[in-house]
Amino acid sequence: MDITALRERGSGAPITVSELNERIKGIIEAAKPMAGIYVSGEISNFIAHSSTGHLYFSLKDDGGQIRAVMFRSSAARLRFTPENGMKVIVSGTVSVYPVRGEYQIYVSAMQPDGVGALALAYEQLKEKLGREGLFDEEHKLPLPKMPMRVGVITSPTGAAVRDIINVMNRRFPLARIYVYGSLVQGDGAEENLIAAVDYFDRSHLCDVVIIGRGGGSIEDLWAFNSEKLARRIYAATVPIISAVGHERDYTICDFVADMRAPTPSAAAEIAVPDVRELRLSLDTAEERCAAALIRNTGRCRERLEALRASKVFSDPTLLFSEKREKIFSLSNDAARACTALITAKRNALALLAGKADAMSPLAILRRGYSVASVGGRAVSSVADIPEGGEFRLRMSDGEITAERK
Repeated sequence: MDITALRERGSGAPITVSELNERIKGIIEAAKPMAGIYVSGEISNFIAHSSTGHLYFSLKDDGGQIRAVMFRSSAARLRFTPENGMKVIVSGTVSVYPVRGEYQIYVSAMQPDGVGALALAYEQLKEKLGREGLFDEEHKLPLPKMPMRVGVITSPTGAAVRDIINVMNRRFPLARIYVYGSLVQGDGAEENLIAAVDYFDRSHLCDVVIIGRGGGSIEDLWAFNSEKLARRIYAATVPIISAVGHERDYTICDFVADMRAPTPSAAAEIAVPDVRELRLSLDTAEERCAAALIRNTGRCRERLEALRASKVFSDPTLLFSEKREKIFSLSNDAARACTALITAKRNALALLAGKADAMSPLAILRRGYSVASVGGRAVSSVADIPEGGEFRLRMSDGEITAERK
C-alpha cells in the first residue's frame, strides 16, 4: 500500500522524527512509575565531564542496560567518586533524549549498593592520600619535650575542650593554652578547621597544636575527613596531634597528623609532660649529683693527702736538687755534642783545604814551573812573543823580566 492510500484511509499527515520523539517523551514522563524511580545496577562507560561537571554513564545488569546522566547540581552532593564496576542504587526520572531518540534515566541521587556513601568516600580518600605519601612516617614532625604554649582547635562549648584544659592544668600548669573555637560538624566546619590550622601555623604562636572533638557518628565526624583539611595539616610546620572521637574512631585527620591520640584527654597527656614526673626526675638527678659530688670530693681529698705525705712537701729542696742535676746532665751532654760537632766540621774543612791546595796553580809553581805573560796575559807559545820582545816570568817566589832572542 502506498502513501496516498494510507492518507485516503485516514492515517493523517506524516510527522517528523523530532515530533515522534517528543510524543514518546511525553508518554513516558506522564507515566507515574517513571518519576522518582529507584534503579540498582553496575556502572559502566563512566565519563565525568571536566568542563560542565555532569556525569554520564550506563547502568547494567545481567539482562540489559540503560543510559544515565547526573547533572552537576546533583553530582556536587555526592560523598564518593563513582567508578566503573561499582554497584549503586540511583533515584531519578526516566525520560527521552529527543535529539537521539534514546530514553535514559536522569539521576538526582546515588548511593553505593551495600556500602554507605560516607564509608566508601572515606576509603577512597584514604587510599588516594596514602598513595600520595601524606601518611608517611618520615614526614611527621617530632613533638616538643616541654611545650610552653599549646594550641587547641575544637568546639569552645563541647566536653572535649574542658577535658583537655583539665588534664593540662593537672599535668603541666606552666603551659599556656590557646583555644581556637571552631565548628566541628555541619556546614562551615571544614572551613573553620582549616582556618584554625592556618592561624596557628602562620602565627608561630604555639609549640604544638591539638585538633579534635568528642565522639559521634560518621556523619558527625565527617569534617575531619576533609581532603582540604588533610592537605593543610600535611603542609603545617607546627606539630599537630589529632584527637577525634573515641579510640575506635579513625578519621583522615588522624592518619595525616604528626600524632594520633585516641581521645582529647589522651591528646593532652601526650602533648605535655607530667609535672610530678618532672619533679621526681629532678629529685633523682639532684640525688645523683650530690652522690657524684661526694665521690669526687673524697677522691680529691685522698689525692691531696697523698701529695701532703710526699717528700717534696716535707723537703722542697729535693725538688730543686733533682731539677739541678738534670740541668747539669743536659748541659754536659750539650757541651760534648758541640765539641764533637766542631771537631767534625774542622776535619772536614781541613780535608777540603788540602784538596783545594792540590789543585792551586801556586802548588805547580812550587814544583819548579813558571808562567810567561805579556801585558798581564799568560802565553802558552813562543809565537805569542815577538822577537826582542819582553815578557814576564812568574815563579813561586816572585817575577822576573826577560827578552826573547
